[in-house]
Amino acid sequence: MLSRVIAHVDLDAFFAAVEQRDNPFLKGKPVVIGADPKEGKGRGVVSTCSYEARRYGIHSAMPISIAYRKCPHAHFLRGDISKYKQASRKVFKIFSDFTPHVEPISIDEAFLDITGSYHLFGSAPSETGVQLRQKIREHVGLTASVGLAPVKMVAKIASDYCKPDGLLEIKEGEVLDFIHPLDVGKLWGVGPKTQQSLNQLGVVTVGDLAEISQQDLIRRFGEHGRHLYCLAHGIDSREVVEDEEIKSVSHEHTFEQDTRDQEEIEKVFLKLSEKVSRRLRRYELAGKTITVKIRTKGFHTSTRASTLSERTNYTDVIYRKARQIFRDFYQPGMWVRLIGVKVNNFEDPYVKDSLFVEAGQERLEKVHKAVDAIKDKFGESAIHRGR
Repeated sequence: MLSRVIAHVDLDAFFAAVEQRDNPFLKGKPVVIGADPKEGKGRGVVSTCSYEARRYGIHSAMPISIAYRKCPHAHFLRGDISKYKQASRKVFKIFSDFTPHVEPISIDEAFLDITGSYHLFGSAPSETGVQLRQKIREHVGLTASVGLAPVKMVAKIASDYCKPDGLLEIKEGEVLDFIHPLDVGKLWGVGPKTQQSLNQLGVVTVGDLAEISQQDLIRRFGEHGRHLYCLAHGIDSREVVEDEEIKSVSHEHTFEQDTRDQEEIEKVFLKLSEKVSRRLRRYELAGKTITVKIRTKGFHTSTRASTLSERTNYTDVIYRKARQIFRDFYQPGMWVRLIGVKVNNFEDPYVKDSLFVEAGQERLEKVHKAVDAIKDKFGESAIHRGR
């Protein structure tokens, strides 16, 4: 039976790399994409940063104020998501030239199953990886790191291992020799809490984990223990899945300063609901569950959810439910740093909740389509709903 060959392709420092590609002045300089640091007083976090910025200890999800303190002479940019999407589309078009089996993970990374196609590009999978990276560099002007392995988990670790601008192939007989010396936190699915629990058991490396029996791991971690056992032995049966299903649609907002102004907070909830509503219709989705995320002073984060009787992608419905959830949670004097709105629960997206469409629903549909059309033509800020 032919061994699987999975490629994990990850664009290097993607957002920052696009900016450096388009502005030669930025090449070789520390570039940080994220919120405005406002000389160390800004809010928000780092989206991504160039490798030059990483040398100063800056990394994704770091508060932008800390990033500024670490490297005040870095070039801080708000970013241009439309430009990044355009570059991403070009890269994914290249993926499709190599194989039809492409599983997007994010805007800048994907799994490719090249088991049945690598022989078209040379005698070995590594030759396919070379050509893939070369095409991305020539046609998009970006670099990518490629990991090749018989299973997804090892392919992803390999691409991380050879960053930036590298290629690493782990063949079937080399999997255990490659993963066993690694820190157990490198395993896909081992978060900080699980790693802490494993460290308390004396498990530091993947090899240490492989020495524990499956029964003991299940006893300690439940069904997740079975998953850990398989990964530690290089077993990962997950296939490359094309057109991965969208699980949820969400938007968040970080306030410039912590606020306890309930009216201001609810205005932002309306804007977030508009954004979520618009994306849902773009994807032709409607969801039943509305989730609100609230981060208060001190970085304490809470989520609250409520499920509707019918699916929706209407701004009004999403906003009213989000506002109700927030009001039930809010306490007088509470300082709020961040809020978010998420819609999910898209089961049976092509089945209507009701066979009958009321006149009011038709009007709502027309209003939303009209607003979408205006924003498509004149931009997101062209029109907003009043509360």
